[in-house]
Amino acid sequence: MMATTHAFAGLALAAVLALVAPQFAFVVAVAAIAGGIFPDLDLYAGHRRTLHFPVYYWLLAAPAAVVAVAVPTETTVAVAVFLLAAALHSFTDVFGGGLELKPWEGTSDRAVYSHYHGRWLEPRRWVRYDGSPADLALAGVLAVPALVVFDGIVQTVVIALLAVSAGYALVRKPLVVVAEWLLERVPDPVLEYLPDRFLPIEQSDLERIGD
Repeated sequence: MMATTHAFAGLALAAVLALVAPQFAFVVAVAAIAGGIFPDLDLYAGHRRTLHFPVYYWLLAAPAAVVAVAVPTETTVAVAVFLLAAALHSFTDVFGGGLELKPWEGTSDRAVYSHYHGRWLEPRRWVRYDGSPADLALAGVLAVPALVVFDGIVQTVVIALLAVSAGYALVRKPLVVVAEWLLERVPDPVLEYLPDRFLPIEQSDLERIGD
């Protein structure tokens, strides 16, 4: 799923919290967006493994939520929402596509790495690939609570993220064509620095031996 879809999922959670504690509305919105996007900062450094923790984020989020309820300050609430959004992101990646250049082909058995289990979890492919029509539709549905509950700059950011989501969905498959064209022209020494999913499948499989 797109990073923006994960951000909207976090915002849907934040919207509920904002109704319960409106004094923290802006804080929870910012924390939800940051936490929803944060795991994908590992995009070029062990994607869905380095910053994705489908189990451990929950173990951190649970006590953080208890602290936020017991001592509700901007800091405690922000930390709890950030961890909850990051946990939700990491967990729901299982329901998307696998890690490959063309995830719509369904050739990868890797959705997200679980450090707790010590292995890759397989993709369910309920959303076949990031930027798919289903992904864009899901992003739109998840954005509704935020659009209804929040106003001002948060609402503007949500609209902007929706525009980015739509734009990415339009160019998702053409981007792969461009990437393949570039890969054919990249010098071999440079290939070793690229993420496995960008490599030709034969070379990518060789790189994975021993994982």
